[in-house]
Amino acid sequence: MAKRFGGRFSPGAPDMPQPRGEPVHPLQSRVKWITISASPFLLSAFWQDPFGLVTNLAGFGIVAAGSMLTREGLQAEAAYDARRVARKPAWPRKLFGGIATGLGLAIGAAEVNALGGAALVGFAGAVLHYMSFGPDPRRDKGMEGIDPFQQDRVARFIAEGEEYLAGMQDAIRRTGDRRLEARVQVFAETARELFRRVEEDPGDLAAARRYLGVYLMGARDATVKFADLYAHTRDQSAREDYERLLTDLEGNFAARTRSLIEGGRTDFDIEMQVLRDRLAREGVRTPAPKDPAALEDRRGHDLTGLIRETVKAGRKQD
Repeated sequence: MAKRFGGRFSPGAPDMPQPRGEPVHPLQSRVKWITISASPFLLSAFWQDPFGLVTNLAGFGIVAAGSMLTREGLQAEAAYDARRVARKPAWPRKLFGGIATGLGLAIGAAEVNALGGAALVGFAGAVLHYMSFGPDPRRDKGMEGIDPFQQDRVARFIAEGEEYLAGMQDAIRRTGDRRLEARVQVFAETARELFRRVEEDPGDLAAARRYLGVYLMGARDATVKFADLYAHTRDQSAREDYERLLTDLEGNFAARTRSLIEGGRTDFDIEMQVLRDRLAREGVRTPAPKDPAALEDRRGHDLTGLIRETVKAGRKQD
């Protein structure tokens, strides 16, 4: 059945925020050139003897596999760079992609070169791959002071939430309505903002647990039922009710994200007050600000200023 094209700038299109999508690495467009560079192996394979046929096809296949690994490595690096708190990739995909690229080039060149020449070609290809795409992330980022066990719990809950979001998106596609698909995508991005907040501070898991599980599961079930109904009846009142539901969900998820951020500020103020009390017991007097906003405006009242005052006081006592 034909489906009418529609988009943000189509007549009658609603004014809604556009989904951001997944982060893209700036070098990701270069990956296709790896496979293109090995295409002579594929094109000339069928005009070779059996040994040349096998080596050329094997060389092209291994280089293509290396390009796939490189693309996955760049995607993992883009996701790593987009987060303030992230673990290093489980295994170095770009490194193995470079090794596969060099190995494929060596095998493909073995039919027309001696073993030493083929090895040199493969080594040069691996080195150029490394110079073009760089190394994989090799250390965790922003994980200082975070309990690994708690981080694993957060990862499980977020994986469960992503499954619910994927179920919503799969269900809404059955309606064949691009506007509804974009609407669900916008909600998914709002939910992922909460995911990222909990990733950065696993201590917020208790406050966001229902949002990562129960509420998303309910949203998925409601989307499945609406998609089945709307695909057969095109009931506009049901559509309006579903869009209002998405609006309410977006507001609730955004409000929860803001409350977690504000809670982080409250925790910071408490830690600052505890530090002031400890400094006061040590004989270092720091006048308390008249209002919380002064914590940001006066240099002597921030954490760096307090540490500097402590060092100066210690030097005077010496």
